[in-house]
Amino acid sequence: MKNFKLLFCALLAAVVLASCSDSETYADMKKKERSAINRYINNQKIKVISEAQFEAQDCTTDTAKNEYVLFDNTGVYMQILRKGTGEKIKDGERLDILCRFSEYNLLEGDSVVTCSNIYGYTWCNDRMTVKNTSGSFTGVFSTDMCVMYRFYSSTAVPSGWLVPLTYINIGRYDSKGAELAKVRLIVPHSQGQSDAAQQVYPCMYEITYERGR
Repeated sequence: MKNFKLLFCALLAAVVLASCSDSETYADMKKKERSAINRYINNQKIKVISEAQFEAQDCTTDTAKNEYVLFDNTGVYMQILRKGTGEKIKDGERLDILCRFSEYNLLEGDSVVTCSNIYGYTWCNDRMTVKNTSGSFTGVFSTDMCVMYRFYSSTAVPSGWLVPLTYINIGRYDSKGAELAKVRLIVPHSQGQSDAAQQVYPCMYEITYERGR
């Protein structure tokens, strides 16, 4: 009986140790996320510029050089493809914005679309209501015909999606020469949608922003 108890304890300890060694810590997941971001940057030959250089360039990124600006406080990388016509969101203004987007989980590579209303749900614009409070933006998605809400069951707009609003104009296709603002974003889990935040993975987005009616 004593030998049986000793054997049982040894087996239990082995199981516990195996479980501990197999479990992935938050630090481990963040390292994998960082590696995925670095791999994407290297594979796409992205030139990362500082916020100081970005501001010196009149808050633009040179697409011919494939520039992305890194915002150190959030870890978000942004490339402005078009600043768009229209106006920036004014302080105190609340505005409906229509978005067309594609999302890529960078842990799974950069060629598989994980969520989109461009390649799927083409009849749908994701609508978000955004408020500018002294330069700080908050936003909520509509639950009506919104792909992000359908996929992630959350009305919270990822913080990464709001980063470009300081620098782009929000307008409509309402006159000759009008164009919509368009950006590419690399968004770490801390600035991402609910699944990314919980599972610790980075996403790349391509998004257009259009003023709602």
